[in-house]
Amino acid sequence: MGIAPAHHRVRRSRFVGACAVLAGALLAAACGSNDTGAAATERSTPAPVAGSELVGRWAHFDVVAYEDELMKTLIISFGFTDFAEQDGRLIESEEFCHADQASDQPIETSISDAATQAIKPPSTPVEVTGEPGKLRVRRPGTPTPIGIRLDDPANDPLPSDPDDPRIVDDDKDGKPGITVNVKVGDGFEGDLYLARREIFAYDMTQDGADSMVGTVTDSSEQLVIGTTNPVLASTSAQWTQYPDKSLSPIQLKRVGDDWDCDRLMEERDELFPPNPTADW
Repeated sequence: MGIAPAHHRVRRSRFVGACAVLAGALLAAACGSNDTGAAATERSTPAPVAGSELVGRWAHFDVVAYEDELMKTLIISFGFTDFAEQDGRLIESEEFCHADQASDQPIETSISDAATQAIKPPSTPVEVTGEPGKLRVRRPGTPTPIGIRLDDPANDPLPSDPDDPRIVDDDKDGKPGITVNVKVGDGFEGDLYLARREIFAYDMTQDGADSMVGTVTDSSEQLVIGTTNPVLASTSAQWTQYPDKSLSPIQLKRVGDDWDCDRLMEERDELFPPNPTADW
């Protein structure tokens, strides 16, 4: 996945004219060819990229805890984090596969894998500090629209009109935006159609050559643009992350470049702990 930095071999310049008639030490002293070659070699050798040992594919597990006056909610996501070298920097890319949700109330919400996989944040440089084996990696937030196309993903307001021409069916279910199914007990069910702006940041530290742990900061926002049940029409879809970041952990485990979503979900129990419960 990474773009390896080019290794340059500097060829010493050949001198003509007066230098051509000199020999041995006189050539070196008069023309400085050895010093020039060494200096050129030093200048052309690229500096090592901080965190280059992280390049490759990592299985990804993260939890974000939310709380409002009605309920506590966990969003548990699975996917891949890929690191690559590009233009002297370590670049991070995200791919999402599946998401689970948990609540402290008898309310079940679910989102399809198609909707989860439609979240495609832009690749971004990450900040890398620390020593190899204990590197700290900080990923900045990258506003990513889902269910809506925005010219300025960071600043354009989300629409509330389901007929807004910017709304798109990102989960390909024939409904506007992305669909979240809601069930309450045995007698109530409906779908919410959302436009969402994903904004998340990571702060992770290596706890082994092939493992990283840390926390997620989420400042995403979303709006309800439609529903199949009038009772859900007044639902506030805005969730606020619980301030205790220990309830919003992230774990990465290094895997092969050929891993895909199917294999990740088949082997998730070997890689990651069981899903937590919303019981804080």
